[in-house]
Amino acid sequence: MWKKKAQEAQQEGQDAASQKKEEGRDLYEWVQALVCSVLAVVLLFTFAVRVVLVSGPSMRETLQDQDCLLVLNAPLCGGFETGDIVIIQRDDFRDGEPIVKRIVATEGQTVDIDFDAGMVYVDGQLLEETYIREPTHLEEGLEFPVTVPEGCVFVLGDNRDPDLGPVDTREILGRAVALLFPGVTAASGERDFGRIGPLTYPPVPTTRSGPNF
Repeated sequence: MWKKKAQEAQQEGQDAASQKKEEGRDLYEWVQALVCSVLAVVLLFTFAVRVVLVSGPSMRETLQDQDCLLVLNAPLCGGFETGDIVIIQRDDFRDGEPIVKRIVATEGQTVDIDFDAGMVYVDGQLLEETYIREPTHLEEGLEFPVTVPEGCVFVLGDNRDPDLGPVDTREILGRAVALLFPGVTAASGERDFGRIGPLTYPPVPTTRSGPNF
């Protein structure tokens, strides 16, 4: 009898040890998975993407102040095209704060603006800009027409304040690809969570030849 009880006790001890060992293995695998996940997120946000907050109203109504954007880092963008919404950082502009603008022309193209009519022309063709909040009437700094230098793009805000113009592509941090969290919509005073999701990039069509300025 005592021998049988001893064997049962020994078996129970072995089972308990095995259970503790299994629990330890499960904990190790969970910690390992957690560490790998954290490292993956760190690497992703170091080399591939970043999060940027829109500051100010210059991109209304496409983007609102304090919109939270997911941005694909510039080295992974494969170049920039007309219509792209990009994040720019320049030491001589707004104390180096990242700013959000839209590309309206690329290197070698000539940009002209009829401020009286509020129209933008690229290579003599009128841009049909369905995304802007209002026409381009505010004249600021640049003398037009402007030919975009090599290695640069020409950017404007959708709220249409021509406060940048040509920008070196090396000053572009990346291209906005998605809205992660909406800021308060200026017109309604509320957050529109239906705006969350990928940003679409419709082509910027040309329509007709422009006037001779």
